[in-house]
Amino acid sequence: MLELLNELLWGKVLLVLLVIVGIGFTVASRFVQFRYFGRMFQILGSRQAFRHDKHGHLSSFQALMLSVAGRVGGGNIAGVAVAITLGGPGAVFWMWLVGLMGMATSFLECTLAQTFKQPQGDGTYRGGPAYYIVKGLGRNWRWLAGLYSALLLLTFGFAFTALQSYAVSTSFNDAFGVPVLYSGIALAMLVGLIIFGGIKRIARISEVLVPFMAVGYLLIALFVVGMNLERIPEVVTLIVKSAFGLEPAISGGIGAALMMGLKRGLFSNEAGLGSAPNVAAVAYVPHPANQGIVQAFSVFIDTLIICSSTAFLILLSGAYEPGASGNVEGIALTQAALAGHVGEWGRSFVSVALLLFAFSTILYNYYLGENSLNFFSRNNQSLFNAFRVAIVLLVCWGATTNLGSVFGFADVTMGLLAVTNLVALILLFKKGLRILKDYDDQRRQGMLQPVFDASQHPDLNLYPQAWELEPEDRERLKNVEAKASGAHAAK
Repeated sequence: MLELLNELLWGKVLLVLLVIVGIGFTVASRFVQFRYFGRMFQILGSRQAFRHDKHGHLSSFQALMLSVAGRVGGGNIAGVAVAITLGGPGAVFWMWLVGLMGMATSFLECTLAQTFKQPQGDGTYRGGPAYYIVKGLGRNWRWLAGLYSALLLLTFGFAFTALQSYAVSTSFNDAFGVPVLYSGIALAMLVGLIIFGGIKRIARISEVLVPFMAVGYLLIALFVVGMNLERIPEVVTLIVKSAFGLEPAISGGIGAALMMGLKRGLFSNEAGLGSAPNVAAVAYVPHPANQGIVQAFSVFIDTLIICSSTAFLILLSGAYEPGASGNVEGIALTQAALAGHVGEWGRSFVSVALLLFAFSTILYNYYLGENSLNFFSRNNQSLFNAFRVAIVLLVCWGATTNLGSVFGFADVTMGLLAVTNLVALILLFKKGLRILKDYDDQRRQGMLQPVFDASQHPDLNLYPQAWELEPEDRERLKNVEAKASGAHAAK
């Protein structure tokens, strides 16, 4: 049953929906992910990226690091290895394509999450697909928001948390001989210490941990690529030819490559799943499109940089032979590949990298689960504490259990989660374009940092408290409006 559902979801339904949203919004937005690619660096290099408002909300940079913490996980190390093993090197090409189109999808969903975010009693925000479905589509669609929240809790709150713990414990057992139970207990204790501190503590940990782990992994990958520079064209050719079934030694052909690239690509970068918008909505930004641009960049970091690094580590090694039987699979393939390049310490390095990646992802998964629960029961601290205890126990259980059926279950719930969110994005397509147009217009009028004035969009029924303009933002907006009025009068 799980295999049948997976084949239907990933082989047909999701393929169509991802193309409609990813390519459709790319074209309708005039290739926003490429137009504003340089802008991504400008935003992150500016004072605005680290700015908090009077309530001490998360900054744009903290929200980015938290979402990268979620996107960059076991999927970047073990997931890429699984994609190559089951779909051949061509799966990497389709992962790249999913990533490039996913940048536009992520822009749309994260911009909508910011637009329709809901202020909380303590001055923080909540937001995500459940919130933009209810606010953007109306109360009649609350059932869809409830379905999404339930699927998000099942997929990220429970299934993916157990899978990350399983990946860490088996990796440490392979590299260091540490019993899986000990790894599970240690990981559960660390997770518990942080999640009981709430979203702000999770964000503070992530903004330190994520750059450290990502840069460390990339430096090793660059070292390996540098050692094998002359073979890069050969590997790129293998990836492209395999993607279109032109490599006869690869079993499965284009169908296997496409399905694995689509499935593992979406699992890794999460564009379209609606998970990242839950975090994107928490940040304080002057305009919703600001965080949309930043979150599009996080997809680029995840898929085009970190997943590619793992793919080149594997394909430049002798650990994987295209078309051969008996290739090692999953995390063991990545470990064997790096060990082949740098020696046996490479296995240990992959295990430590996976620990850091998976640890940050578990924290992120916890927050998504909490956000789901908040949709059903707002700010219920007793419920949140019970969920925190459940997460700690789940981390321990996941480390010691064979999760073959959980993988299949997670693929199905992830597919249903994506379908629910992508349908909502199609219905909210025009509103997303409207927010982007507001941003584009201000940029054309010379405003270096556009400001969102919710009063100009009364029909969107936004929360006024979520878009209270800071004095300096209000002043900049007035100056731009005055210039625009003067130019109009001159004409």
